[in-house]
Amino acid sequence: MGESYIIAIDFGTAYSGYAFSLTSREEEADPHVKYWGEEVGLETPKTPTCILFDEHQQFVSFGYKASETYLKRAGKDSRAKFFFDCFKMSLYDRKITTDLTIKAANGKEMKALIVFSETLRFLKEDALKTIEQNTDGRKFKASDFTWVLTVPAIWDHSAKQFMREAATKAGIVSDGTENNLVFALEPEAASVHCKKLPPEGFIAEKQGRNKLDQSPGTRYIVVDCGGGTIDITVHEILEGGVLKELHKASGSNLGGQTVDRKFKEFLRDTFTAEVWDKYEENYPSEVRRIMCDFTLFKRNDEDMEIICPLNLGMLAQKKQNMEEFFNRVQGASWDEGVIKVSKQKLRSFFEESLCSVTLHLREIWKKRLNIDYILLVGGFAESQILQKRITDEFIDDCKVLCPFRPQEAIVKGAVEFGKKKGVVASRKSAYTYGVGVLERFNESKHRADKKYTNREGDWCDDIFSKLVEIDEDEKTPMYVDEPKVEKLKSIIVQSPDTPLGMDREIQLEIRFGFTEMTATATDRESGSVYTVKLNFVTK
Repeated sequence: MGESYIIAIDFGTAYSGYAFSLTSREEEADPHVKYWGEEVGLETPKTPTCILFDEHQQFVSFGYKASETYLKRAGKDSRAKFFFDCFKMSLYDRKITTDLTIKAANGKEMKALIVFSETLRFLKEDALKTIEQNTDGRKFKASDFTWVLTVPAIWDHSAKQFMREAATKAGIVSDGTENNLVFALEPEAASVHCKKLPPEGFIAEKQGRNKLDQSPGTRYIVVDCGGGTIDITVHEILEGGVLKELHKASGSNLGGQTVDRKFKEFLRDTFTAEVWDKYEENYPSEVRRIMCDFTLFKRNDEDMEIICPLNLGMLAQKKQNMEEFFNRVQGASWDEGVIKVSKQKLRSFFEESLCSVTLHLREIWKKRLNIDYILLVGGFAESQILQKRITDEFIDDCKVLCPFRPQEAIVKGAVEFGKKKGVVASRKSAYTYGVGVLERFNESKHRADKKYTNREGDWCDDIFSKLVEIDEDEKTPMYVDEPKVEKLKSIIVQSPDTPLGMDREIQLEIRFGFTEMTATATDRESGSVYTVKLNFVTK
């Protein structure tokens, strides 16, 4: 089979990272994950998804480095710069065009395509550099690799295509090497990784040693708990270990950052808006540090203690004694320079997010799909509060599994996905798809304005012929120009003149169910072939 060089990029809302593999296809070696954060005294499998540009929109830095640089230079110097944080959410649930602009921290706008492509360019170059250091300086170029880019399952096709354009602009692929870029849906990548794990690869709580059963017919829900979104997908294992999607991704944008937001609101309520807003404006790097500390605290289900930064203390005490701020706050107290928060209070920050997840999961239960497992993955799944809540809610219905390193599950699985591209047998469709065809004109059935006449007689134009149907579809349209019907692409096939006249066969093959979609038309008589990628991004 030869060598298989793969780089998988996990481009997350809150954190991003990559993993790579330089083995032959048959080898089962674990992918290498790049660790980040040395410059800030950390070692994490992902780095914050934030990017800094100078006032001329030129790339400066990415990740921990970008946030440190930006926040340390508070004031005028920083205000001229373009700093973007958690910008992946700008592709969630909205119409995407190549001209889409997004707002930086200073309120100025930049083209989203530039922000995304520069992020991918940085990750690409960093990956090639890291691999070089691991292979005695052997030089690699982007085209030596299959690149796998993870995308949320709840994204529509326009967001995926936007990412392909960004990857092309970043130099990951170019004309002629497009097939080197593969998209892996995050829950599918996680599935691939978890299927390989031994029992000791999972956190065991209340349920002994368990692993994901491989036998055909096993059904499980992947709950991908990210910073921005929580995606929920149902899979069934078929013969040969391939996956079938039983329920298309649902979910919400109430991921781990919702909890961070609630914690920040708690601090603002405690110290009053007047004190907190002044603090945040003058000491943004300190606020970032508090939030970084909180990210570690929220993994545990226990009381937490946060050392109050000196500057916050000084601003607050100008107004009143520290104890007085906490008099009206339940579940939190002040103790000589330390803010104490009870675990009950910590759990309350999770409430909105966890209610949303359990509600979505209960909706799936109503479909009676006979689920065997719930699989928790993603960085937010590291939280004991989340693990306990889902386990307590669903332990009577199925087994709840969480891998030891849930944040790495997606990027490691994405490398596997790159090796075995046929890992998913079928997916549910988010839309009804069809083609426009001609039918013999029938006055009692067809609209008069659609009548089209040629040598062969009277025809009805623009008939919608259904190919793939959405789950719970509204009625199938009759014509292609009805409301809610959108034209994606037209194919023109060169069909050289033949003695058969209109009686000739064009074979149309449309590949649905892949992370991207293509249509190929073949003129059977002459062998002319024409392929198009279905376009979902408006220029």
